[in-house]
Amino acid sequence: MVVPNNMQTAGDIPTQRGPIKMYRYVLIGNMNVGKTSIFNSLTTKKVRPVNIPGSTVAVCRGEIKGGRGILYDTPGLASIFSNNEDERAARRIVLAQANGNENSKDYGDEINGIIIIADAKNLKRSIAIALQYGEFGLPILLNINMMDEASSRGITIDRERLAELLGVEVTTTIAPEGIGIRELRASLGDLRPLKFAVSYPPALEKLLEDVEKILGGNHIAPRGIALLLLHHDMDARRYVESRYGAMALKRCMALVDKYYEDAPNHARHLLSEMYNTIASRITAAVQVAEPPPKSSLLMKFGDMCTAFSTGIPIAVLVLLGMYFFIGKFGATFLVDTLNSKVFEGMLFPLVSQFTDRLPSPFVRDMIMDPNFGILHTGVFLALGLVLPVIFCFYIAFGILEDSGYLPRISILLDSVFQKLGLNGKGVIPLVMGFSCVTMALLTTRVLNNDKEKNIVSFLLYLCMPCAPLIAVMLIILEKMPVSATITVFGIIFSQIIVAGYLANTILPGERSPLLLEIPPMRLPKPLAVLKMAVAKTYFFMLEALPVFIVASLGVFLFERVGGLGLLEHTLGPMIHHVMGLPEKSVQVFIKTMIRRESGAAELEHIRHIYTNLQLVVNLLVMTFVAPCINSFIVLFKERGIKAGLAINVGVFLWAILVGSLVNNVCLYLGVSFS
Repeated sequence: MVVPNNMQTAGDIPTQRGPIKMYRYVLIGNMNVGKTSIFNSLTTKKVRPVNIPGSTVAVCRGEIKGGRGILYDTPGLASIFSNNEDERAARRIVLAQANGNENSKDYGDEINGIIIIADAKNLKRSIAIALQYGEFGLPILLNINMMDEASSRGITIDRERLAELLGVEVTTTIAPEGIGIRELRASLGDLRPLKFAVSYPPALEKLLEDVEKILGGNHIAPRGIALLLLHHDMDARRYVESRYGAMALKRCMALVDKYYEDAPNHARHLLSEMYNTIASRITAAVQVAEPPPKSSLLMKFGDMCTAFSTGIPIAVLVLLGMYFFIGKFGATFLVDTLNSKVFEGMLFPLVSQFTDRLPSPFVRDMIMDPNFGILHTGVFLALGLVLPVIFCFYIAFGILEDSGYLPRISILLDSVFQKLGLNGKGVIPLVMGFSCVTMALLTTRVLNNDKEKNIVSFLLYLCMPCAPLIAVMLIILEKMPVSATITVFGIIFSQIIVAGYLANTILPGERSPLLLEIPPMRLPKPLAVLKMAVAKTYFFMLEALPVFIVASLGVFLFERVGGLGLLEHTLGPMIHHVMGLPEKSVQVFIKTMIRRESGAAELEHIRHIYTNLQLVVNLLVMTFVAPCINSFIVLFKERGIKAGLAINVGVFLWAILVGSLVNNVCLYLGVSFS
């Protein structure tokens, strides 16, 4: 059962208002609960590995944003009693400062708080971990991550009730979307010791009390140390010897030996089962799980989704449905409607009434220039283009997730994507790239590690013609022989395989295995899907809108100081001599990088100066050279400066190489597409 732990209160532990200048926290949780995602969201870029003395394990140490302290990211664990070297890292960090090791400065001073990261789908396991680490007496915060995945499985959690039962602050997050991260960071000042503990058998309780009398009160509660000593943990022994002396350790181990004489059948798994039993009761009190549907038709359909013969046609239909909903309805109808009704119909004229009165033409253009102004290329791209598309994506993605289909399509296509260094989850962003590359870059958040996200971002950036570009490309190709269309799209699709294989070979790291829980198929809940889509869209726009505005201002200033003109003058001869294109192609590429369909329309406008072969080469280079500016902004936002620069340089060089090869090979073979 669960009883109040009156041995220690928050007043016995230093708080954020105490004398400690830099607080140190450690992230602890089971495997695959999103600790690293939360660590990356909470910390600055100043992250470095820290070696654990006496082991080969290294953990990450980073400064928390806002100067709130130092944070350590630890490997996933199953129990406080685990002997696995990775799993021992967490408690070594908690105890390392007492070892007297000269490297202990890597850990800073004493750990001041523990942040338990829980998986909302498997809350019981994380509560058991919280109960175990609660015995150390350190302030704790419980953060429940993956709330969207729990919602899609019909799981709801009463976090207020859970906070009341445990006596600690409880927060919730959806780490990949950044939802709840600000609340988590703000709650770092509210950590407090767990107010509940396990009621142990009388003999064990007496052992804990006797060890506590020997060790007395300290930064680490003696009860937690006693539990580790009971299982002959070497880190706990070193802690006691360093902090209290060899005689105290000898007396404690004598008590442990006496305990085993009276209870020879005691084993560590018995304690683990005890914690799990209590965690099950707490979970039952705070969690409601919707029973899985018993519809035989839904179960049969779920089986059909993973069978190759039926799963592929179903996947094609689903992906086509997403393409039409996101690409046609979202990226075309909603965007065009917002543009015509809201921006061009109301916002632009309204702002023009104000800007027309400004005495400075420079300021007027900075706000209203149709090609580079903040309103057109900053606010409109964010609110008029990205917002409706990302909102439609989150609705479609939520339906797939809530219905249980998403893990099934990932399983179906896993073997295909292995060759590209991806798992089955990679199908979603790659297919979405054919509707909107910007939106597809955002969906890389569903992937598991940086290597997979970088590979997919590279492929999207390089190979994917978005829906507006495809439409204009088809208009240009319609007036040419069918061989030109086959060549253009054949080369584009072949590059996905070639570039993916090369990226997988070059980039360090391993493909993550496809580890998925397969929930039962069910009919999605429209209201729950809509609420989650609204929340995710809101939190994304909260971060993205300032980035778009600042980036558009930078492009405007670059154009005004002659940067774009200099690029056109500098790159024109190179484009002509290397790829055999007219020098005016530079303005096509520049407009392409502002808006892809704008560049394609410019190509259609000046196509009279091109041969058919040059048109084919230009269309390929337009596809490969770079997506539009909003994709450029989102790439750096999602992947960071280092990866963003590497992808842009790689794509630029690849585009020049492919364009040159196609031009020279066709000239050598006498292919003119006439």
